[in-house]
Amino acid sequence: MKRRKWTVSEQASFLRRIGELLARGYPIAAAIESIALHLPANRKEELYGCLTELKKGSPFHDALEGLGFNKDLIGYVYFAEQHGSFAEALLEGSSLALLKEKDVRKLIKLLQYPMLLIFITGLLFVFVENTLLPRFTTLFSTLGLEANFFTKVIYAFDRYVPVFLEIMLVLLVITAIYYLFFFKNFSAIKQRTLLIRLPIIGRILKLLFTHYFSIQLSFLLSGGISVSEALKLFEKNERQPFFSQLGQEIKLKLISGEKLETILAAYAFFEKEFPMIVKHGQENGKLEQELLFFSRHCVSTMEDLVENRLKAIQPILYLFIGILVVSMYLAILLPMFHLLNGI
Repeated sequence: MKRRKWTVSEQASFLRRIGELLARGYPIAAAIESIALHLPANRKEELYGCLTELKKGSPFHDALEGLGFNKDLIGYVYFAEQHGSFAEALLEGSSLALLKEKDVRKLIKLLQYPMLLIFITGLLFVFVENTLLPRFTTLFSTLGLEANFFTKVIYAFDRYVPVFLEIMLVLLVITAIYYLFFFKNFSAIKQRTLLIRLPIIGRILKLLFTHYFSIQLSFLLSGGISVSEALKLFEKNERQPFFSQLGQEIKLKLISGEKLETILAAYAFFEKEFPMIVKHGQENGKLEQELLFFSRHCVSTMEDLVENRLKAIQPILYLFIGILVVSMYLAILLPMFHLLNGI
């Protein structure tokens, strides 16, 4: 049988429970065995295979890759194995993954009802525009009544919506061509620099990149590793090309004599306050704590931003639907009132 892929929610829940058990003093093998007892037979089998790999000497992040886990979560585990704050890092990574999953579910839930309304309104619009409205328009024109504002709105929708859809299709094709022939060939760092320029999600991505880099650097520094050694670990993380290239670039610039905060300020995909936080942390000797605090500030800001932008979507959709429905009814009813007044 084909193995069912672990959902992001399942992956995050598994790592969170591992982190909780490790925090209570469990060794990792015992933690996995304990969690496997509560899972379905197919998951038990996969986790026992994971245990076999661990007993052979494979690192935990390699075992998770074999299970098909998300690359970001594997990255958390990889760095956790380097700095020793294993339980804390797993809890942090699983919390962020669950937060992203929650935001996706919230977006889907938020769009379900408006999308259903748009579908039903679309069917009603097609019926009115192709069946009722032409007959009423013919009747009203024979009686010398001019088309009212709302009738013009309906015909404008009919005229411009197909044009809008065609433009969107052309833009989609152009985007696909750009991605396949240009974007994919850029370095991971240039890709992220371009992604943060996207409207709506660009700022969210910037917060996400800043959070991930700062939290991992914080954990590594708190484990007694120097900034230079931490950047070498970033460079070795080949599963995440972006952070691998970033670690290599920053390390080379540090060797050439540049200051860390100056280097970070040159990257547009980091929050503008990030270099100042790093400089302040270096000056007071508490860089790892400053990074940890700032990473959590990024998550909090990101959550508020997502919440506000999701809240803005529904009213816009309802406004569009409302204008269309009201226009359809008034396009027919207003001329009928004129007729009634003339009787």
